[in-house]
Amino acid sequence: MDGVLKHKGSSKVRLSTGDRIFGLVNGFFLVVLLLLILLPLVHMLAVSVSDANLVLRGEITFIPSGINFKCYEALLGGSEIPRAYYNTIRYTFFGVLIDVAMTALCAYPLSRPNFYGRKFFNFFVVFTMLFNVGIVANFMIVFQLGIKNTVWAILLPTAINVYYMVIMRTFFQNIPEEIYQSAYVDGASDLRIFGQIILPISSPVIATMFLFYAVSHWNAYMPALLYLDHKELYPVQLILRNIVISGTVSDNATTDTAFMTQGIKYAAIFVTIAPILCVYPFVQKYFTKGIMVGSLKG
Repeated sequence: MDGVLKHKGSSKVRLSTGDRIFGLVNGFFLVVLLLLILLPLVHMLAVSVSDANLVLRGEITFIPSGINFKCYEALLGGSEIPRAYYNTIRYTFFGVLIDVAMTALCAYPLSRPNFYGRKFFNFFVVFTMLFNVGIVANFMIVFQLGIKNTVWAILLPTAINVYYMVIMRTFFQNIPEEIYQSAYVDGASDLRIFGQIILPISSPVIATMFLFYAVSHWNAYMPALLYLDHKELYPVQLILRNIVISGTVSDNATTDTAFMTQGIKYAAIFVTIAPILCVYPFVQKYFTKGIMVGSLKG
């Protein structure tokens, strides 16, 4: 760039010394941040594919040695991890469908200025984002509804994220009022306007909500920890938590598996985050866009 920013026409604006220093400092901190994030991942990958004896002696840092895949074979050889993957995919798929539908149905009426009691309901919904009843109360509700140890215990208590609902509500508010008025003139009801007009033109925010909710469901383990007792219903994140705490794949781990404690832990982390690591480069623009979608009201 040679210390120059190009603007309209042929006009140029030179960067000041302060701007250059600011850019260099920002670049330095970004490099440091990248290393802080990347180096632990490289270390975990190296340990997970290295010989267990070398790992125990502390000889493995960022370069693997005695490469083998025994840790991954121990993880994927049984039925626990594949079953947990199936559960996580199931919870994520159906959870996202429920979450986006419920969020849109809540955000649309709260975005309409002629909705009776709009201010009260807006305050009531946002209030729940700031003040939560707590884990015990949520557990009692799930237990009394009779959905403990069922799929619904994972899907229903987290059906709406209030922050995401506010983003979608603000997006709906930015839609020109003339669209609503034209539809009313043609005799369309609010339900028809919502289903046939608003949703089709709201694909950017809906895609963003799908992405945010999918990542949230994939990474969640607390609902399963609270509401599930049967291992056959565990998601992969809860299996990961148990492996990291115990250091073994299962309670009946063999001596060889227990010997690979550190490698097992790191292999479990990589097996769990692998789908996100593979998908994220292709969808990161939606994360950036999601920060701004619905954040400004015109």
